[in-house]
Amino acid sequence: MVVRMRRHIISAITIVAWLFAAAVPARTEQQLCLKDSGCQPVKSYELQGDRVRYYSLERSAWEEVPGDMVDFEAMKKTQEEADAEHKAERDAARKLDREVFDKAENQGFEIAPGVRLPGDEGVFAYDGLRVIRLLQSSAEIVKDKKRALLVLAIPGPLLKSRGFAILPGTRSPVRVMSIEPAFYVQAADGLGTRLALISLKPRKESRQLEQVEWRAGLTKPAELHEAVPLTRTEIAPGLFKLNAATPLDPGEYALAELIQTKLNLELWDFGIEGAPVSTPNTSEEPPKIRRGEKPRED
Repeated sequence: MVVRMRRHIISAITIVAWLFAAAVPARTEQQLCLKDSGCQPVKSYELQGDRVRYYSLERSAWEEVPGDMVDFEAMKKTQEEADAEHKAERDAARKLDREVFDKAENQGFEIAPGVRLPGDEGVFAYDGLRVIRLLQSSAEIVKDKKRALLVLAIPGPLLKSRGFAILPGTRSPVRVMSIEPAFYVQAADGLGTRLALISLKPRKESRQLEQVEWRAGLTKPAELHEAVPLTRTEIAPGLFKLNAATPLDPGEYALAELIQTKLNLELWDFGIEGAPVSTPNTSEEPPKIRRGEKPRED
């Protein structure tokens, strides 16, 4: 009876959390479309006279372009399509929540009162409300075409060739509603000892996992990625709990296997949306959802 009441309470809290989430824009970036070069993700933009000033997510800097170069109609259409896609994601997430709570209780390790992991192997996130199974995706290596042209133009191995490990799409379909989730890795081969948490860099139509640089015939390729410090605890044989050392900023991330300093391109990606300020308590007000940074409106 107690377990059943806990499940009803957690389910109610989850619905409240999703209602709060639906009231705020989860996306923290916009699209700036230029008439001659397509669209690119930006954190925010503003009109200043006859110029458009914007913060580029690809270059992490403020930049400006003449207003007559900006395709405002394409931006409006892109935003409408993004809003429709995001609504579909939220509807699918609500449906998934209902399916999860309608199923029989998980029979694996108990990670919180009345909350258990599934009994099979996998990588999971727990955001204080739900146990979320992370899905595995495949990254690919693409070459930096601009750097390749420079290498051809300059004789000798003076410049490094460069490529990027990327995941297709700008967002993972798996969303985590907390900036301080716990990750559980359930695997007999000790996978939990080898996973690294990587912050993914947004690109025009993909997410960058790492940058790879090399010189022809000289040394091994250098792999550069942004790893988030983790604390790692073995809580049962074959079961590891991973926590980020600091709260995560809203954005895109992946858990990737590190094999002798090399990242396995088969990884578990997810997005961080926001977070309840405190552990849900049914005797208090509904949990407040922290929002990502808003675009400037001045």
